[in-house]
Amino acid sequence: MATGPNESHILVVDDDARIRTMLARYLSGEGFRVSLAENGDVMKDVLAKEAIDLILLDLILPREDGLVLARDIRRDYPHIGIVMLTGRSDMVDRVVGLEVGADDYVAKPFHLREVLARIRSVLRRVQQARAVRDHEKAERPIIRFEGWQFDLQRRQLTTPTGQNVALTTGEFELLQILISHSGRVLHRDRLMNLTRGRAHDALDRTIDAQVARLRKKIEIDPRHPIFIKSVRNVGYVFTGDIEP
Repeated sequence: MATGPNESHILVVDDDARIRTMLARYLSGEGFRVSLAENGDVMKDVLAKEAIDLILLDLILPREDGLVLARDIRRDYPHIGIVMLTGRSDMVDRVVGLEVGADDYVAKPFHLREVLARIRSVLRRVQQARAVRDHEKAERPIIRFEGWQFDLQRRQLTTPTGQNVALTTGEFELLQILISHSGRVLHRDRLMNLTRGRAHDALDRTIDAQVARLRKKIEIDPRHPIFIKSVRNVGYVFTGDIEP
């Protein structure tokens, strides 16, 4: 790992040690903090311990495909930028990479200055989105509904009896969006765009699975929800009574 003062933190995930070393040296010299991972398992360990701003992710990795990892990152860490590294010439793979959640891609062999330009472009978008979220949280840091407390600043959900409910990043973002649109039916496509901010497969049922997990945590009977209700063939609506 290489470090420098006050810089964004980049995680390079590539099974080629030469590429990892080359990118680490170059990006460190440009003022970034850099962590390295040779496979998906190491990547997940780093993500669990470090605050990462952007991931350079190789498409071809041992054991786990980069496309699968990109989808997992976008689900669990929606605010991390993703730039795919691919040695394939097939445009289909690049398009799929963008569809599963990558922000951009760089084809191998690449020029280091091109990698740097792509990183800076994605980081600008990530930081702008973060500034908007921070502003929204500062204006309304705690939301209360029917005895529950939803602390946006601390990213904490508390039951009416005072127990903390552990939420994944995806569940937190989904609940925040549903509450902010309380009483309004949100189409699945709209929820996908709001939570992931990028294109997705029209048949993707990730939102349905995420709603099901969230219901298990906040509903007395998930089969008969009172907070997050389904609107058949459309999407979902938050119907909890939010305090002024």
